[in-house]
Amino acid sequence: MQAEFWNDKRPAGVSATIEQNAFHSVVEVFERSCKKFADRPAFSNLGVTLTYSELDRLSAAFGAWLQSNTDLKPGDRIAIQMPNLLQYPIAVFGALRAGLIVVNTNPLYTAREMRHQFNDSGARALVYVNLFGKLVEEVLPDTGIEYLIEARMGDLQRSPLKGWLLNAAVKYLKKLVPSYHLPKAVPFSQVLKKGRWHSLKMIRQSLDDVAVLQYTGGTTGVAKGAMLTHGNLVANMQQVLACMSQIGADGQPLIKEGQEIMIAPLPLYHIYAFTANCMCMMVSGNHNVLISNPRDIPGFIEELKKWRFTGLLGLNTLFVALMDNPEFKNLDFSRLKITNSGGTALVKATAERWQQLTGCTIVEGYGLTETSPVVSANPYGAAARLGTVGLPMPGTALKVIDDNGVELPLGERGELCVKGPQVMKGYWQRPEATAEVLDAEGWLKTGDVAVIDADGFVRIVDRKKDLIIVSGFNVYPNEIEDVLMTHPKVASCAVIGVPDEKSGEAVKLFVVPRDPELTIEELKAFCREQFTGYKVPRHIVLRESLPMTPVGKILRRELRDGH
Repeated sequence: MQAEFWNDKRPAGVSATIEQNAFHSVVEVFERSCKKFADRPAFSNLGVTLTYSELDRLSAAFGAWLQSNTDLKPGDRIAIQMPNLLQYPIAVFGALRAGLIVVNTNPLYTAREMRHQFNDSGARALVYVNLFGKLVEEVLPDTGIEYLIEARMGDLQRSPLKGWLLNAAVKYLKKLVPSYHLPKAVPFSQVLKKGRWHSLKMIRQSLDDVAVLQYTGGTTGVAKGAMLTHGNLVANMQQVLACMSQIGADGQPLIKEGQEIMIAPLPLYHIYAFTANCMCMMVSGNHNVLISNPRDIPGFIEELKKWRFTGLLGLNTLFVALMDNPEFKNLDFSRLKITNSGGTALVKATAERWQQLTGCTIVEGYGLTETSPVVSANPYGAAARLGTVGLPMPGTALKVIDDNGVELPLGERGELCVKGPQVMKGYWQRPEATAEVLDAEGWLKTGDVAVIDADGFVRIVDRKKDLIIVSGFNVYPNEIEDVLMTHPKVASCAVIGVPDEKSGEAVKLFVVPRDPELTIEELKAFCREQFTGYKVPRHIVLRESLPMTPVGKILRRELRDGH
């Protein structure tokens, strides 16, 4: 389907197209926002709030230090490895302003994963938090990294004493900083101090220049760096902003410039939060509250008590964890109007429970690392359709193809393909891998099985490779997982296919019980009640936990490897 097919299907206020040449780079968007919203809060974390003008000044100092104290040239790669801290946006925007390419690196990576990413990207500089200093020391000799910038949790506290106390608590009380020796490392605070004495040299950048190397999660093999250009990121910012301009019940756009408080618990190094919290909220001058450790649910809820927040970005596992805490229901949800879900399928039971507790509808979208990331999103409020990932972003075309690459009609199930300004340039130094997913016309194969309904709404049925074939019948794990999640005694679950002599493959179900009384017999009876014979799990395993990515996506591949 061409992008025009969806033009008359979007809610009021959402434009059908975006002006792709309105900006020349992410840096231009950033600098414009810093001037326009100078006195407004940009990011808050650990009790400190930075305004847009402070973010402008600090990122300029960071970029100027890179230009005057290193021989890094525009186009060189700088890895940034830290949780959600104020240092993160300072480093990212400072590096981009200096003309560098940002390599987002997961702080929870093992030494093996770090070596792969640093070497594959050819990173010459690394910004990290001292919590990971020991790992950095271990991998450094095996990489081409020449420059180290070391951040500490207390770097940006307003009072030096507070900063010292916070750093001491992290090191000595919580014992989160193992001893290491990195004499080459320059403290982040020193970079900012010294950088102030130099002026930032303007770097001419175009929309076609690579801004970020965003590595795919590696759940399908070796992690590859998706080359996201300034044009990709600027387009996706504008697309998301267009969707958030939907006219609300008050006749006004849903998102009001410079007035929203968005909670950011998902890691900024992941493409979902990177675009949504680091990029999109900035273009509209809104305020992001960074949550450094969302796994500490009581601490997260304490932080939420401090804000009359209007938006929250999350995913299914996080929503469930929040709602399972008795304190959650005591929060002030009076201004909450946006809850966005992505990264993994939203379970119907979770969405219904969230609506009941908060009064806000969870809006599910869909995206990929390779699409910067947003491909589609549901309209907000009553127009949202549960069980779908909504409508494609403005200026985005979608189609569904069969195994021979032939486009299928509406309502047919096949592999989803995407074409639009947010689609990556390709995989870094991997032309063969790029050619496998991206054709000459710019269509990206997603590897996801989808159905486009006649009214334009898209349903993701499953990952192509997660399909289970039982005696010739197709079984889609998401369907079984969704139904299982309605069982009151099930906390989380995952389904895989395992070899079977009789049927070729059989369904295997892993369940983490919410209630210790739950039995395998009870689950079998429930499944027999809910599914036709070939879909009923042949094997059921009760477990204490399921393997997940840091973003909360269940790793079916790990379950398959270890089944």
